Amino acid sequence: MNYPVWRRFDYTLFGISILLVIFGVLMIASATQGAIDPSIINRVPDQIRFGGLGIIIMIGLAFIDYRTLGGLTTWLYGLMVVLLAMVLFFGVEGDAGARSWINVGIRIQPSEVAKVLIILTLGQYLAQNYHKLDGLPTIFVSLIHVGIPAGLIFVQPDLGMLTVFAAVWFTMIWGAGLRLKHILIFGIILSVGGGVILLQAFNVIDGPLQDYQIDRITTFIQGSEGDEDSYFNIRQALISVGSGGTVGKGYSVGTQNKGRFLRVRHTDFIFSVIAEEFGFVGSVATLAMLAVVLMRILAGARRAVDPFGSLICYGVAAFIFFQTVTSIGMNLALVPVTGLTLPFISSGGTSLLSTLAGIGLVQSVIARRRRI
Repeated sequence: MNYPVWRRFDYTLFGISILLVIFGVLMIASATQGAIDPSIINRVPDQIRFGGLGIIIMIGLAFIDYRTLGGLTTWLYGLMVVLLAMVLFFGVEGDAGARSWINVGIRIQPSEVAKVLIILTLGQYLAQNYHKLDGLPTIFVSLIHVGIPAGLIFVQPDLGMLTVFAAVWFTMIWGAGLRLKHILIFGIILSVGGGVILLQAFNVIDGPLQDYQIDRITTFIQGSEGDEDSYFNIRQALISVGSGGTVGKGYSVGTQNKGRFLRVRHTDFIFSVIAEEFGFVGSVATLAMLAVVLMRILAGARRAVDPFGSLICYGVAAFIFFQTVTSIGMNLALVPVTGLTLPFISSGGTSLLSTLAGIGLVQSVIARRRRI
């Protein structure tokens, strides 16, 4: 018996995704309350609009058979490259200095769109070559497949999104059956790339990194022993997290938040606002909801009817997990500040759209899953 698509949705995944979006709007409202900067005042209505659009996209993608999208991957890949190339010519600078946005009536971040498209296009390639992963040529082609859009992101420059692409590529190719020896080879290659970045950060060599990116890396390594102004926001984030205690100070009454000691608290450092206002309990509850999202996605991967469906789920899980860990790590001074958003929650319209679109693709896979 063939059930209607809507009968086979994962309503737990759907419901928690909606709850996280609503929670994100509430936290952005708290973080921007009393703001006088016009670009910050509009964050809440913008997030509501993008959230509503994202939910429509999520539901729409769930009703589209993901295998139909698999037949369009050549066009989707071309669209992705064109969007990223447009940034080089028509890019608009963000707050941090990277030219990562284009203005088409509204400001969008093509790398966020590319994050979803690369999951579809890479997933289709790996699914078609599922039994050829023992050979390095297939792996290198997959690396080139990701490397072209990643290179366009690198020259913006947006190192944060570049690391997301690396995480998605690694997770998907591992999910497709990459051998351990190949994992070690590519681990060495990535380590060399990281070493080059560190050498530029300490002025040993010249490279493409911008001054603010070098500052973020050196601030992370030197910590409180480095430049006080550069370390200021990390210190405020740690104070916010530590002062929240067990149950927090209460919604919209956090002193670091309300006193505006914490900068970019509606985006990069929104987890610190959560920790200050809702404490350890609220932080764990937030992580628990994100963990359930990841578990439902991975459950969908296990029951997918084909490798393409599984790889879509692995790719979406990869970027949600990696961004969550990185965003929280930034707030706890465990990783350098990269500008990555906390999925569903941080202010950022295109980021929210890409996350909900990813959930929509997963729902499309789940709705056509194997019965057990």
